[in-house]
Amino acid sequence: MRKLWKAFAYPTSSPTHFLRRFQFQTHSSSSSAPSQEHVSQLILDQKSASEALEYFRWASTVPNFVHSQSTYRALIHKLCTFRRFDTVKQLLDEMPHSLGAPPGDDIFITIIRGLGRARMTRTVIKVLDLVYKFHGSPSLKIFNSILDVLVKEDIDMAREFYRKSMMASGVEGDDYTFGILMKGLCLTNRIGEGFKLLQLIKSRGVAPNTVVYNTLLHALCRNGKVGRARNLMNEMEDPNDVTFNILISGYCKEGNSVQALVLLEKSFSMGFVPDVVSVTKVLEILCNAGRTMEAAEVLERVESMGGLLDVVAYNTLIKGFCGAGKVKVGLHFLKQMENKGCLPNVDTYNVLISGFSESGMLDLALDLFNDMKTDGIKWNFVTFDTLIRGLCSEERIEDGFSILELMEESKEGSRGHISPYNSIIYGLLKKNGFDESAEFLTKMGNLFPRAVDRSLMILEHCKKGAIEDAKRVYDQMIDEGGIPSILVYNCLVHGFSKQDKEKLRVP
Repeated sequence: MRKLWKAFAYPTSSPTHFLRRFQFQTHSSSSSAPSQEHVSQLILDQKSASEALEYFRWASTVPNFVHSQSTYRALIHKLCTFRRFDTVKQLLDEMPHSLGAPPGDDIFITIIRGLGRARMTRTVIKVLDLVYKFHGSPSLKIFNSILDVLVKEDIDMAREFYRKSMMASGVEGDDYTFGILMKGLCLTNRIGEGFKLLQLIKSRGVAPNTVVYNTLLHALCRNGKVGRARNLMNEMEDPNDVTFNILISGYCKEGNSVQALVLLEKSFSMGFVPDVVSVTKVLEILCNAGRTMEAAEVLERVESMGGLLDVVAYNTLIKGFCGAGKVKVGLHFLKQMENKGCLPNVDTYNVLISGFSESGMLDLALDLFNDMKTDGIKWNFVTFDTLIRGLCSEERIEDGFSILELMEESKEGSRGHISPYNSIIYGLLKKNGFDESAEFLTKMGNLFPRAVDRSLMILEHCKKGAIEDAKRVYDQMIDEGGIPSILVYNCLVHGFSKQDKEKLRVP
């Protein structure tokens, strides 16, 4: 081993420094030697291949410490990270002499994965030559590791490797082998070939495992073939929770709430609880159909069976109740999620504030707005925009201005969005008339110069009766991504209406 290290410098710090730094004690007793796990982690923590090599050499000088397969593996992993594959080969040649044993399977698998990360796909296959050099024949574990790298890059290369390198050597593979091949076929949407592989597995008297089935099920659902996936599921002896997650999500994507609920019930009867993503999709599809009470029952059923729910699931249900005009029921679920340790977020409050605002219950919306501050949840632009729009729609202009002021003082600000200001214009026009709303529009010029300039031009053209010129500026404003205020629309509608009346008067 000394020969390999002669080209590398000693660590720049003294051995004593290393011992102190890593709390190693180099006494004569064997009990004081650092553990192999400690040295392995020390090597993995280094920032370069050279440093890893230096620490490996330093460890070999520590009294009573002997390198092992694990420390060599750590060093080889680090060298592969920095693509020092030539040095890796040198290490492999030295291991039988240094350890009294050839490199183990884990060493070769580390090299295979390192080459895979380096996208050196064809070189991965050549690892077999190294294995033959030290062993009589590669293990199935090594074959599978190479196959796993190949399917991620080129499924055809992987299939050729399976035929020419594995089967030709009398290695047919195991469940893991077939799972890897199925993954490669499904990633490339070769679903027909996936079914052929399934039949091949069965023809060899092997029952395909759940992973193989689930991989094919997922590919079918991803390609919109949920019915075919359901038929395939019926062939399975032992579907698991992942199986149900795939099918339930597939039916939800299709908008088929009936079958999604059938499978949900079947999963419950078999003792499985779908994951939170699948449950949320079921809640969403039910709420979108206005079936909020059924959605609430699903949520409570999942909880009663020990399933985990997150804030997104609760937000989906709360949004459903708010959309159905049952905002107070949504508020009930806010309290329920808090009691169960699921903390609401800004989206939870925004949905409820929107619901109360649209229902005309603005005092409750303001209460929630204040609760957010008490609970340490920061307002965002959506919070301000939603509340200002609701207040101004009900002509509560002073409250709208107060929230606008809070928005401008906050770090969020308007974020360049004009909509809260347009809501103020709407409220002023509705309550106090054209002049006050036009005056506020003019004051907005510093914040939104282009939008205000275009709006004032439209108003001026409408005032002069030049409605076509006003429409031309309006089209320009829309093309620029501008959002006209109610004043602009009011003037345009009035102008076109007046123009049509004048046309009717012409004999």
